[in-house]
Amino acid sequence: MIGRNSSLSCRRGGLLIGAIGIVLSVTLIGYRDAGLEALGDLAQSGDASISTVRIDADYPGGNIIVERIRGDRVFLRPDLRDTKGWWFYWNFRVRGAAGRTMTFQFTDRNPIGVRGPAVSTDGGATWSWLGRDSVRDASFVYAFPDHVGEVRFAFTVPYLQRDLRRFLDRYRSSPHLAVRRLCRSRKRRSVERIHVGSIDREPKHRIVLTARHHACESMASFALEGFLESVLAEDELGRWYQQNVEVLAIPFVDKDGVEDGDQGKNRRPHDHNRDYGGKSIYPSVIAIKKFVPAWSQGKLKVWIDLHCPWIRGGMNEMIYQVGLANTDCWREQQAFGRILEAVRRGPLVYANDLPFGKSWNTQANYGNQMSSTMWAAKLDGIQLVTTIELPYANVGGQPVTPASARQFGRDLAKALRRYLEGR
Repeated sequence: MIGRNSSLSCRRGGLLIGAIGIVLSVTLIGYRDAGLEALGDLAQSGDASISTVRIDADYPGGNIIVERIRGDRVFLRPDLRDTKGWWFYWNFRVRGAAGRTMTFQFTDRNPIGVRGPAVSTDGGATWSWLGRDSVRDASFVYAFPDHVGEVRFAFTVPYLQRDLRRFLDRYRSSPHLAVRRLCRSRKRRSVERIHVGSIDREPKHRIVLTARHHACESMASFALEGFLESVLAEDELGRWYQQNVEVLAIPFVDKDGVEDGDQGKNRRPHDHNRDYGGKSIYPSVIAIKKFVPAWSQGKLKVWIDLHCPWIRGGMNEMIYQVGLANTDCWREQQAFGRILEAVRRGPLVYANDLPFGKSWNTQANYGNQMSSTMWAAKLDGIQLVTTIELPYANVGGQPVTPASARQFGRDLAKALRRYLEGR
């Protein structure tokens, strides 16, 4: 987005350089839906090659506002759209910068995570952490390889509809998987409900796993994927689930936010995870509240809502459960936590809980609104209701990656089996 005092005059479809008198068709999009275009300040940089650099967020999950480019320095910030206050998700791509070294400077608060940005050089198919050595305060530096035409940068590793589709395609012939439509979103996207496990017979237990109540919290999706892999596996653990438990998974509660690249957290007038009290406003939440009690048939024993916390520091770099105010629920959360700690085999260690009334987990934070777990705790027959926070990048010194998050999901599946057998 170009400031009022800029010498650049923006037009949809092109950018007019008054001092030079030419129109260059580039796509350095600041606000992806507005179609604004901008490029580096040629007059100040004195380098006409800057016109070849294109920066945009015009793809699923993209999010950025580019304020200006001066030479090899880009000034930018997260697009907060309908977010109340500040949040930190961003995801953009750079094209035409092969062989250059550029600095990306965030102009507001620092939205760079503890392992630097996530980077992809294959169109978002695979990602790696750039590392803290590339970061200076609220900026990072990247040397673009000579042979790479496009590089994507993001606050964390994205997980989108295409990733879910790729995962489900691996199991399309499995008799233990059924994919149905929960509802259509406000923007008419299909919101999935996925059934795995004991779906061809009457199960002993039913459990619900939800993710992406907050659109930006993508590491939770990799953990959910690891859990579903365990249930669908042709091994002893998978067979136990297939004989005993029907799992209902809602992978994208905020489907529009995921695909549009929204923050999702603190969305106005309230986000999806504050929509469970009274008359809900989001189609997916309305559908969950209608479908789950009818589907349960008195066999719903567990509800787990997967999230990611704040950027960095303290418990934000630990896996933890968010305690409920109900003392019976809290007791079950603690019991499950001990099991999860005992069965863990992956690199990401669970070792903490956040009791209700501590830190941000207070009634004042929720006000008169109701979260998904508060609502689920009232369902007939439910035993364990919990929110699990999985950090975006770091757990006790171990990197959070798609692979390690999936391993945590498998540990979660093992722990739930032991919990259900013990209860």
